[in-house]
Amino acid sequence: VAALREAPATRAVAAGLVRTATLSGGRRPKSTAAAVTSTGSAQHTSGAFSSDQKVEKASTDLKELLMATDLFAGRHLGPSPAEVEEMCRIIGCKDLEDLMKQTIPAQVRREQALDLPDASIGESGALELLKSIVAKNVIATNFIGMGYHGTLVPGVISRNLLENPGWYTAYTPYQAEISQGRMESIINFQTLVSELTGMEVANASLLDEGSAGAEAMAMIARTVNSKTKNQFFVSEKVHPQTIDLMKLRAHYFGMDLIVGDHHSTDFKSMNKLCGALVQYPDTDGLLFDYSGLSEALHSNGAHLVVAADPLALVAVKPPSEFGADVVIGSMQRFGVPMWFGGPSAAYLATSKKQVRRMPGRIIGESLDRLGNPAYRLTLQTREQHIRLDKATSNVCTAQVLLANMAAMYAVYHRTDGLKKIARKVHGLAQLFTRELGKAGVAVASTDAFFDTVSFDVAPLNAATVVEQLQAKKLNLRALDSKRISASFDESHMEEDITTLVSALKAAGVGGGA
Repeated sequence: VAALREAPATRAVAAGLVRTATLSGGRRPKSTAAAVTSTGSAQHTSGAFSSDQKVEKASTDLKELLMATDLFAGRHLGPSPAEVEEMCRIIGCKDLEDLMKQTIPAQVRREQALDLPDASIGESGALELLKSIVAKNVIATNFIGMGYHGTLVPGVISRNLLENPGWYTAYTPYQAEISQGRMESIINFQTLVSELTGMEVANASLLDEGSAGAEAMAMIARTVNSKTKNQFFVSEKVHPQTIDLMKLRAHYFGMDLIVGDHHSTDFKSMNKLCGALVQYPDTDGLLFDYSGLSEALHSNGAHLVVAADPLALVAVKPPSEFGADVVIGSMQRFGVPMWFGGPSAAYLATSKKQVRRMPGRIIGESLDRLGNPAYRLTLQTREQHIRLDKATSNVCTAQVLLANMAAMYAVYHRTDGLKKIARKVHGLAQLFTRELGKAGVAVASTDAFFDTVSFDVAPLNAATVVEQLQAKKLNLRALDSKRISASFDESHMEEDITTLVSALKAAGVGGGA
């Protein structure tokens, strides 16, 4: 009510400011004080300011009056200038600039001012600016693969989970009594992973596939005597980003990491080997039965780690059936967008005897005080939860929001829906293989693949062909100088195959053009 009562006076002041600013652009008013007085606002002493000062003040007031009303600074709960000044005085600093000089080394400080938009644009203005920047992105059809795939996020999951602060602001469920819904969803995630991999137990997600591989390596080192067995083998057919990450982690872990061809390596003679990691399907898209590799490793006291595509596991033999000790992977293609290459929830599954050595956390079922079934945080292995020397992980131990999305994606589609998606993806890859065959293009395999097809473009250069297709908004992956791979997912349609094959022919692949 008070605000409404003041409205006429506010409008009058605004009118006076506008009139003053307008007149200042052409001719100066004879009496600024009189102009303001005529609006009905409070009288001003004409001698307090010169005419130029009055105009300048009126212009400043007008600018402030017309500023955006959705500024962030006014809602920010940070310290006031007076509080900042008092804190600096107490700690012995002249001001914030002096504090920065004392605490941040000069060689890492940026002296040049950031080229940022004017803070006066407000939240809506900032969103419009961001939209204009995002609009510059080139939206292409993606066939790169490498663990990142297009996926169709069900609207009900996007609206009610991904965009719901009750889910996306959730932290570790320390208070079980108020977290039953979230923990039930994570139970679904753990169950889903266990059923896909065929392993006995799975954790409540990890950071990403690459770091999950490094965690599996560390887990195996805890299982064996790492002083005598300090070598770990990684197949060269593992996704390159995983290999790069594991090289770095192995260096600081004191592990001798060997990258090579798992087909030709003599694992039985490697007495210092504690484990090996392979991809399933491999980074070229090929499927192999690793039973022989598993037997060779186990005969030498080493363990087999398999990085597996969860959608492929809907249709192919689970890693447990060829002797895997640990299975890792990314659940990204289970309803989690690619974003800009992450984040996405990873998983790690193993046998029950390894539970105390595995990283991450496990949600389990217990009984409440009334004897009813209830979920609880059963196992926590990060150093913030237990003693550092007992911790099995020192990185982020969950991607709970994205793990929940993957779990709900499986619930949404059910078993028959997941199988239908897997059949579609494999069908697209088969159709592409058939069309390449018609064009006279050699492929790596006509049967032992799931969603990724590798093919030969010789005598053309693979990188050149990929660049030509990028110009047509088609993204493929050059495996080497002569080979390219195309990976398919549920977002692709039959017409995408037609467009891709036509573009390859136009680039000269298979003698086309």
